[in-house]
Amino acid sequence: QVQLVESGGGLVQAGGSLRLSCAASGDTFSSYTMGWFRQAPGKEREFVAAISRTAGNTYYIDSVKGRFTISRDNAKNTVSLQMNSLEYEDTAVYYCAAARWGAMPPRTHEYDYWGQGTQVTVSS
Repeated sequence: QVQLVESGGGLVQAGGSLRLSCAASGDTFSSYTMGWFRQAPGKEREFVAAISRTAGNTYYIDSVKGRFTISRDNAKNTVSLQMNSLEYEDTAVYYCAAARWGAMPPRTHEYDYWGQGTQVTVSS
């Protein structure tokens, strides 16, 4: 079992930055690929970024490449998402998730544990 708690969301103007963090507890954190997802009102949850167990590989959706950076600290059991040059379209609830097995990056259904989400609102 893994418990995930996100933090760092908030209201920011377009062009600004936010850093999301996800604290994990329970099972061995370094055994999991970690991902960030988001869900905007009226839309399906979508993959944003993922990072492999040892942070050797990262993956991003095209719309955030060059603006968002995913990182992890296995000693502190945390995964972060640095978001720069935020756009109105980035407004959503952001979730972190943990996948024990699966493809790289894992497909959505391969994530085993999910956090409760943190709201990010970008004003235009």
